[in-house]
Amino acid sequence: MSLAHLSLLGNNYRLISEEGYATMARVKVIAIANQKGGVGKTTTAVNLSAALAKRGRRVLLIDVDSQANASSALGVEAASGQSLYQALIGNKLMEDLIMPANRRNLSIIPAHMDLSGVEVELTQNGTHITCMRDAMEGLRCSDYYDYVLLDTPPSLGVLMTSSLCACDEVLTPMQCEFLSLDGLSKILYVVEQIRESGANPHLKHEGVLMTMYSNTNLANQVITQVRENLPDKLYTTVIPRSVRVAEAPSFGKTVIEHDPYGQASLAYQNAAKEFLARHRK
Repeated sequence: MSLAHLSLLGNNYRLISEEGYATMARVKVIAIANQKGGVGKTTTAVNLSAALAKRGRRVLLIDVDSQANASSALGVEAASGQSLYQALIGNKLMEDLIMPANRRNLSIIPAHMDLSGVEVELTQNGTHITCMRDAMEGLRCSDYYDYVLLDTPPSLGVLMTSSLCACDEVLTPMQCEFLSLDGLSKILYVVEQIRESGANPHLKHEGVLMTMYSNTNLANQVITQVRENLPDKLYTTVIPRSVRVAEAPSFGKTVIEHDPYGQASLAYQNAAKEFLARHRK
């Protein structure tokens, strides 16, 4: 494929093909995704983002859930007209919606309840598959952020599908219960379908992070089963069940800030180390 021209975004050049696709992308985009709710998905998105930022990586967290739990967990509230919704319908550039998360190296694009109606709108105009990918084009061409993490909704709807079509990798938080195995198998199936359909042929399932762990026979059996089936995907780190994790958002804090030396806080920091070792970045 011949190269047509160079495009300038800020201070960063990018190569553009004749078909209009960027041929290089410096930022890594990871969707935190599981179609099953209540597995610690948003908690993982928020605390992994914070832990990576604490280790000096520049992180952007995008709240893709209309419940806006990731936004409120960081003490950020989007006014109507300033949420991700505006970028998905093409009214604003995604870069213009970035807000400081009041933590060093961490920024956020917050969600708002207006996202709840975007699925119908996007489906009607036929852009539901590509809307997130198109909206993220500017971020893809910037080398400011090391990682962009997407906190996806707990359902296999338009926002989830669009997020999976836009990201490089999927990280799945999974509760240490047998019913969660079904949720894991479904997200693996969806990733495979998106890859094989050509919507995102290079999509990779990055790993599985076990959450809400208690030292019981059941929890250990679930971990063993995941390890036997996905040995290269399972994180060594497990996130323990903790009251501190549950109460931290009520203070607008991450658990790393709320309980810095607690087991859950240390576990998320270890997960960040493991994440970085996997990515060597």
